[in-house]
Amino acid sequence: MVDEQVKLVPIANVGRIMKQILPPTAKISKEAKETMQECASEFISFVTGEASDKCHKENRRTVNGDDICWALSSLGFDNYAEVMLRYLYKLRDFERVRANQNKLGLNDNHEDNTDDEEAPSAPIEFNIMERVQRRRFN
Repeated sequence: MVDEQVKLVPIANVGRIMKQILPPTAKISKEAKETMQECASEFISFVTGEASDKCHKENRRTVNGDDICWALSSLGFDNYAEVMLRYLYKLRDFERVRANQNKLGLNDNHEDNTDDEEAPSAPIEFNIMERVQRRRFN
């Protein structure tokens, strides 16, 4: 018998994501969380596998964010690919600004840093559930 270890998304994370879209008084059964855990894990494996195949064909060993967005699109998840691509670009912009600040010696502990508008202090929050909610109520 081959011992295959299945990697699953942590169930606590799944539960937190599920609670975001439900009313505050709603309860979620353990079975529902476990079902979503398996589905989310399978989805991640499916998309990552497609991205990995692309990288293999291109003789690359590292899967990057662009590969994941490509895989989402090629698998028919164009709406998710568009959102993820926008997030990816915003994340890269944020990291570029932070790297430039660090290069110039402008970090959060530096007392002379008074220009808070140009210096984001945290990564841009990405909440796919917000988009889902807008679709449900529009």
